[in-house]
Amino acid sequence: MTIEGLWIPLITPFRDGDLDEASIQRLVHHYAAQPVDGLILGATTGEGLSLSDEEIDRLVLAARAALAEAKRQMPVYLGLSGGAANKVIKALHRTQMLPVDGYLIACPYYVRPSQAGLYQHFAALAENTARPIVIYNIPYRTGVNLGNETMLRLAQIANIVGVKDCCADAGQSFDLLRLKPQEFSVLTGEDALFYTALTQGAEGGILASAHVETEAFAHVRKLIRHGDQRGALAAWQALVDTPRLLFQEPNPAPIKHWLWRTGLIDSPELRLPMLPVSDALAQRIDQHIERLKPRVAA
Repeated sequence: MTIEGLWIPLITPFRDGDLDEASIQRLVHHYAAQPVDGLILGATTGEGLSLSDEEIDRLVLAARAALAEAKRQMPVYLGLSGGAANKVIKALHRTQMLPVDGYLIACPYYVRPSQAGLYQHFAALAENTARPIVIYNIPYRTGVNLGNETMLRLAQIANIVGVKDCCADAGQSFDLLRLKPQEFSVLTGEDALFYTALTQGAEGGILASAHVETEAFAHVRKLIRHGDQRGALAAWQALVDTPRLLFQEPNPAPIKHWLWRTGLIDSPELRLPMLPVSDALAQRIDQHIERLKPRVAA
């Protein structure tokens, strides 16, 4: 159940208020041909909180069908979140028949439980599924930080296999990488810190920005794994402006604009309260895409 490498938290394409299943399948076909190690559906970047149960089912089935057509073996996880354990457990039970390989589950938001409450929350979730769970620790969204002592206790539970680390505390992230058991994976979710996390021992990243320039993100990790620190730094210096650009406005609007402009999805549509990118950022993204064309062609 070990997870590592480059994972993409897939955007959810919409068209006229509904799921755009043709664009979903086009996206999955595209990433099936890329150096991607896994997909996560219906998470934050996938606007999961806006999806109905029926839409989640359609999303998973469309993605699985596209992978089968592409003849690509790739793990698919489903994003879940909620402020109460009983509701997340119901979601686990409801989705147990869906063809997903595991779950990315955010810390309970808004309620701000204690560390003991966080431990019991995730322990209860793990008891209610045989599938692997990756914890999503992102306190600037949820209002609560899962500390390292609690994380290391949870890492002892067999099907809690890793964390998407967005704790925004460099010391906490470093200490977790230093202290964690070998079989527990830390994947950064801070796109602009991908290189730094890898150099400190992270197993990979779950990166919204890797929707674009996917091969370049994977190449940075490959160079580090091969011990080419200088080459990895040079590759990252050439790439780092992309995640910075894509997080100038709330995710996933900039990514959807980019994917729409490059023909991977039919519409950059989002669901409220998410809004399209501003005209100014749209122009900057379009200019960035144009600058990349010679590099992509080469």
